[in-house]
Amino acid sequence: MPGKIRQPIVSVLGHVDHGKTTVLDYIRGSGVVKREAGGITQHIGATEVPIEVIYSVCAPLIGEKKFDVPGLLFIDTPGHHSFTTLRARGGALADIGVLVIDINEGLMPQTIESINILKMNKTPFVIAANKIDRIDGWNSRSEPFVMSVKEQTERGIENLDAKIYKLIENLYLHDFPSERYDRIEDFTRNVAIVPISAKTGEGIPDLLLMIVGLAQRFLEKNLRKEEGPGEGTILEIKEEKGLGTTLDTIVYAGTVKRGDTVVLWTKNGPLITKVKAILKPKPLDEIRDPRERFDRVESVSAAAGVKMLLQEYGEIMAGTTVRVAEKGREKEIVEEMKDLYEMSIETDESGVIVKADAIGSLEALAYELKAIGIPIKRAEVGPISRRDIVDAATIQDPLRKVILGFNVPMLPEAKDALSDEVAVFINNVVYKIVEDYEEWLGKRKEELDKKTREVITYPGSFRILPDYIFRLSKPAVVGVRVLAGRIRPEQRLLKEDGRVVGRIKSIRSGEKTLKEAIAGQEVAISVEGVTVGRQIHADDILYIDISEGDARKLKKTDLNYDEKEVLEKLISIKRKENKFWAM
Repeated sequence: MPGKIRQPIVSVLGHVDHGKTTVLDYIRGSGVVKREAGGITQHIGATEVPIEVIYSVCAPLIGEKKFDVPGLLFIDTPGHHSFTTLRARGGALADIGVLVIDINEGLMPQTIESINILKMNKTPFVIAANKIDRIDGWNSRSEPFVMSVKEQTERGIENLDAKIYKLIENLYLHDFPSERYDRIEDFTRNVAIVPISAKTGEGIPDLLLMIVGLAQRFLEKNLRKEEGPGEGTILEIKEEKGLGTTLDTIVYAGTVKRGDTVVLWTKNGPLITKVKAILKPKPLDEIRDPRERFDRVESVSAAAGVKMLLQEYGEIMAGTTVRVAEKGREKEIVEEMKDLYEMSIETDESGVIVKADAIGSLEALAYELKAIGIPIKRAEVGPISRRDIVDAATIQDPLRKVILGFNVPMLPEAKDALSDEVAVFINNVVYKIVEDYEEWLGKRKEELDKKTREVITYPGSFRILPDYIFRLSKPAVVGVRVLAGRIRPEQRLLKEDGRVVGRIKSIRSGEKTLKEAIAGQEVAISVEGVTVGRQIHADDILYIDISEGDARKLKKTDLNYDEKEVLEKLISIKRKENKFWAM
């Protein structure tokens, strides 16, 4: 069995500053965190951890026990979002996820985003509950958690448990039953929480053991070594001094050799070219920041993180696949990749415009929008351009004149073309984009509703109050109670028999002139063209006269119960003369 399964690809996700890179840093001892701006990961990296290193780190827990897994290949992502962009043919690139959560802060926006991504991709994962060294009363030790916990004070254990139970409670709200890993009996029913300190190394052996154990026990079928042509996912396209353009790539299946013909996907469609060179970092090093130079290798087999140099590049997109094409199979592979990269996102001319940094990101955003019933007009990889702004402005529905951008810049030309009628939302958290759009949607609907109500005559009715007849005519001035809807100056009045009787000249409340009065208000109105006692009388109920066109529009509008009732009454009055009125 040994050697017959490849090493699992492990993606490390989590909120900014919760300790993703520090966890890997402790494992590889490379000090990468200290060399990065602000200690936050700036680029995607890949780190290969051979099984011998895992045996060494986990020795206190496993003794002489051996595994079939040949090691672990960690992908370290900036925050959470790159996980979405890293896809293999047929699904997510990672075999297993490690969700790093600061146990003292709990679930944060990008943690929730990461959970949603893991859920969407059905990726098994473990939780590294980091920074236990900061828990009051906890004496952090550089040893496995299950050993350290036995040496802690009662206060330290109580404080840790309180934080873990809080975490369990919050994870349950996101449909993930979880438990501290050493208390779990059935790992298929609970997500394992491993308490760790990336600072002291406490719990790191437990975490590595959990990853290896879960991978070997539940993913063995997925990890069978595939012979044949290689496939990989492009993490990043970079310019390297002395090398030119390089592709940081995770080979997840088969073998890639120098000189192989490969098919890639660019912004302009397929590209067929050859592999000029393969550069492999040393074990426990990483692509983005090697301490020693890369080895030039003739071939590489899954799973491995390498740099590739190609004969041609074009506008290759991060997150897409590179596939080796055997002679004569180039066209067949192009067709297969076309199905994958000519996106299956449903589009609708009345939808919003979506832009993202990679295809996987577009799919994640489309997935969230579909869940809330928002259609998409166009979905593309790349920055927000002037064309996007112009295109959004042509959308008929004012609530869809919107561009949603995931982790992309807005080009200067687009900023110049931007007008008030187009709204742009950019974020590097998918659900935050959706949340911001939904919030704007609510406010915009209110604004439009207000404008519509000013343009369209809305339903309204009132009763003339018997004791408040102030003037009989020229104009008549009477006190009224608004029974439903709203009334405004310049609106014509209708009686139950269908006769139009006068027009509201003004509305007053005390000394104040009003633009409108709404249901429940008692006001004085002046009415032109009537005489009290002839056309109108005390206790009469009058209705606001509405044009047939406005009535048709109102039937499709979201009216409240009273307004609907008044509209129906008005339609029934009008249909006494014209049975097809407002049909």
